[in-house]
Amino acid sequence: MDEEIGTIPHDAYPRPQFKRDSYISLNGTWEDGVLVPFPPESVLSGYRGDDPSRHTYRRTFEIPADFVRDRIFLHFQAVDCKAKVYVDQTQVGGHIGGYLPFSCDITSFGAGRHELVVETEDDTATDYPYGKQTLKPGGMWYTSVSGIWQSVWLESVPKDYIESITLTPSLTDLDVEITGGTGTYKVRVYDAQDPEKGNCISEQTIESPAFTIKIEDPKCWSPEDPNLYALVIESGEDRITSYFALRTVTIETINGKERICLNGKPYFFHGVLDQGYYPQGIFLPNNDKGYERDVLRMKELGFNTLRKHIKVENALFYEACDRLGMIVIQDMVNNGAYSFFFDTALPTVFHGKVNDKRRHKNPETRRIFTEHAKETVAYLYNYPCICMYTVFNEGWGQFDADALYDKMKQWDDTRIIDATSGWFHQTKSDVESVHCYFKPIRQQESTRPILVSEMGGYSLRVTGHLFNLSKNYGYKTFTSAEELTDAIVSLYDNEVIPYIAKGLCGSIYTQLSDVEDETNGFYTYDRAVCKTDKAVMRAVADRIMAAMGRI
Repeated sequence: MDEEIGTIPHDAYPRPQFKRDSYISLNGTWEDGVLVPFPPESVLSGYRGDDPSRHTYRRTFEIPADFVRDRIFLHFQAVDCKAKVYVDQTQVGGHIGGYLPFSCDITSFGAGRHELVVETEDDTATDYPYGKQTLKPGGMWYTSVSGIWQSVWLESVPKDYIESITLTPSLTDLDVEITGGTGTYKVRVYDAQDPEKGNCISEQTIESPAFTIKIEDPKCWSPEDPNLYALVIESGEDRITSYFALRTVTIETINGKERICLNGKPYFFHGVLDQGYYPQGIFLPNNDKGYERDVLRMKELGFNTLRKHIKVENALFYEACDRLGMIVIQDMVNNGAYSFFFDTALPTVFHGKVNDKRRHKNPETRRIFTEHAKETVAYLYNYPCICMYTVFNEGWGQFDADALYDKMKQWDDTRIIDATSGWFHQTKSDVESVHCYFKPIRQQESTRPILVSEMGGYSLRVTGHLFNLSKNYGYKTFTSAEELTDAIVSLYDNEVIPYIAKGLCGSIYTQLSDVEDETNGFYTYDRAVCKTDKAVMRAVADRIMAAMGRI
């Protein structure tokens, strides 16, 4: 793992799908001694206090006169979980919820030097989305984070600025919806993600906030060929740069079986679970390149899919997946209380039908989950790598999954929806989603595409690369890389590949890397050691693709 941090950590432009020239990073060491954006629980933050769950960040910052246009925004990419923001002792905003960005309008303060104070609070309460965080880590639960854990930055925009864009592709066209601006838009499309490295293939002036761009000689996006186009939009004095891909994800009947199709063709989602945890930064790699390296590590093993597990990631992660060619199955982040007996042990042994309409009945908890899911879909909508959403995982916080399925389809009908990953299946879902850890993968009878959304979890402890020397968590233990590789190959050759002809559309192996006590990753937690033979794993991927070619 690259140990470099940099004077200003994570200083890449934090919003890669919506870029302006206006950008000042406020990352770095603040007056309280914390290195932002690393959460105070992390080694890299430098935090020396007693209670990171309640912390006051403080620093001064400069707004240059030549930076100021008409409006100035202070952006926070993520703060866990509650935040109040003050500039020059005046509250300018706040936010509740630890995974999504928010902004404060600080136009009235103008150019000059200002004091910034951010008060944060996080009890890891189950009312709010918390994912795998816990105050008592162990097993499949990990160290909690709090406070600022993504970039803080300044942006200045003209009076009539473009507030947002929504991009919906087909295989030949791009539908664009714009909020804000002057009402007249100069639009250019380039045949590369970076307009400076591509050729302009379309240029037009449009006097409508909703329009369609037809792409001549279209080239579609896939993990094998991650073709991207740049999109530049000018409106009055504002200019934003984005990118898009031509890509569809649909369900089609192929030879009597329901299949998930990428760009109209049956595709096997050969993936791993990706929890997005790192030993020194917890929720963040040491630097922005950490996301790219994780994607490339999994592609080197032959995988084409990451299931981003119960965490909404830094935007630079999704950009890396778009650019490098990695499909993402995005989980919603659970809230609600968890019961090992009712949510894990009982459904692992018994697979009876459970009506979820009266589960997790608290109306406020339900409202918070629903709002966070809606905001997550809106936040991630434009990233072409995202092909599927998981609503509920193994019953954690699950309630009225059929109603949530309907809402997800209203918010985004261009992706596949896995309403209930693992168990507690209800009536509505685009896929039949099962978890297979302790029993062999068996053929499911379903009128839907079938997805083994978790499997494997085989453990191998690598001396010198362990988070916990005394405790271990995994689902089957091996003592050598050769034994582990053989077991994983057997799982694919004997259970996954034969099932493809019978309707299996994807499988997700647990997991990309070890995480704290869990030692069931392809890589150690520090990403220093790959535990399996890379060539052997690539050969498995080749056999999977060959099996897909025969259906």
